[in-house]
Amino acid sequence: MPHTVEWKVRLYLFEEEGTTKARVVLDTGTTELTGHGAAHRNPADADVPEIGDELAAGRAMHDLGRQLVDFAERDIEGEDAPATGRSARPETGWPLPDQTQGG
Repeated sequence: MPHTVEWKVRLYLFEEEGTTKARVVLDTGTTELTGHGAAHRNPADADVPEIGDELAAGRAMHDLGRQLVDFAERDIEGEDAPATGRSARPETGWPLPDQTQGG
């Protein structure tokens, strides 16, 4: 069954005295989530605002992404057990490398 939706994302950046803060807002039409991120410039580093923007924005989007995955995992846990009789659902996302095998 086809499924098409549009989610709106707004990204706000604020810089003051070597600190850049970012706030990213996701509006799904039914839910609004906000991610936050910050970047602090070392006083010895050159003042390149774009770097602070990139770091703060990336961190805010990472925060937002973590929240989305958390919501999805809670939704999965809230679903009834599958009809196949399996008692546990698989984890969401990409599998992690096996640490015991040097992966």
